[in-house]
Amino acid sequence: MNKAALLDTSFFIRLLKENDPLFKNVNDYFKFFLKNEITLYVSTISIAEYCVKGSIDELPLKNLRVLPFNIDHAIIAGQFANILYEKRKKDNLISIERPLVINDAKLFAQAHNEPQINYYCSSDERSFQLYEVINNELNSKLKFQFINLREPYSQVFGLLDFKS
Repeated sequence: MNKAALLDTSFFIRLLKENDPLFKNVNDYFKFFLKNEITLYVSTISIAEYCVKGSIDELPLKNLRVLPFNIDHAIIAGQFANILYEKRKKDNLISIERPLVINDAKLFAQAHNEPQINYYCSSDERSFQLYEVINNELNSKLKFQFINLREPYSQVFGLLDFKS
């Protein structure tokens, strides 16, 4: 089975803004994924988030598969959101905000539920913290790897990068 990555909203914001500090990293990931035939998915949730300030025609849809949010995703997202809400109550964490948790939980549910998805790509540090909370609660049983786009692809995938 081929590998696949679910790209979050931050991926597209950085990819489409050449003066963004993470543009080079994200652009390198994009090229690496395409070169290595790693299928790229965008969730309808991320499209909605992007369209708050951007336009759908800006997204590189010809290189992406659109992943609709479905009932199986909704069931798992509810479980993930509950884990986060319980953690917030238990540890009195104000940093876990309800609207953000809902979208992160939905995206994580999609990545977890779709067997072809191996990677979830984001530059959002808060999203990574939420991923860790859920993954720890599930005893490291999330079925995808969180890729922090702040780290170069060559480091994440253990490759030598001879480009200057």
